Amino acid sequence: MSSFLWQSLIASAVLTVLLNVVPRLFPSATRRAEQRVQDTITEHLREQEEPSSPGPRVKVFFPWKAMLLISVVLTVVVNAAGLFFR
Repeated sequence: MSSFLWQSLIASAVLTVLLNVVPRLFPSATRRAEQRVQDTITEHLREQEEPSSPGPRVKVFFPWKAMLLISVVLTVVVNAAGLFFR
């Protein structure tokens, strides 16, 4: 159990470093992603202020594709780490 705790702490630290370093390695991709988020927010705010068609005011966003992809990737990573640390 103690080795699992250490592995989890190390993995957490590595992931934190990666999430902070990757945007610095690809600044243009980070700017494009930020611009897309801002455009999407602006579009949704404009749609709320000027509804073009009557319909439900609440839209539910369920990112099932992203959840599926993240689940598969994390499964592969955890299994690979398990094989590596045995």
